[in-house]
Amino acid sequence: MAPSATDDSPFDTLFCGLLPRLYRRAVMLAGTRQAAEDAVHEAYLKLAARPERLLGHPEPYAYAFRAMASAVHDARRKERRHVLTDVSEPFEGAGGAGGAASAGWDGGLERRQGELEAVRLLGRLSARQAAVVILVDLDGYTLDQAARIMRVHRGTAARHRSRALGALRAELAGPDARDGGRRDRA
Repeated sequence: MAPSATDDSPFDTLFCGLLPRLYRRAVMLAGTRQAAEDAVHEAYLKLAARPERLLGHPEPYAYAFRAMASAVHDARRKERRHVLTDVSEPFEGAGGAGGAASAGWDGGLERRQGELEAVRLLGRLSARQAAVVILVDLDGYTLDQAARIMRVHRGTAARHRSRALGALRAELAGPDARDGGRRDRA
């Protein structure tokens, strides 16, 4: 069966070129692969409604990133309405499939551990804080550019980043630094 004309559209070609980078950043923002895939899919649906906007944008990645970050923010807002449970212990999947895949892998393990730690840390931030940190500190945009991408004032972006970096520093300092040593008194 021959591909339809929409399969080769300039919009689809451009969006497919952005997918690997969007997926990596979506995992950092959303925290899980499933949530990241959902966010990128939602971004695609938003952008596909008006493809000329993405095609005409001077920085298509930034435009697509904003749509994806918005989808992550919306999903988090919806999740807050659900009853939360304590997830202090890591999930031990049936059969340990995750361990089997990583046991035979000899290269890039340290990098993967760093990525997982970054995802964990970014998951502790609000969606907007994490988005600004990703744009400025990982993607190399200036604070002004990140503010334009996020459609907020420069001061708002700076405040989000400052609070995010403060929260990350506190998280890395350990539990004693966060709670002022209250664990020793218990």
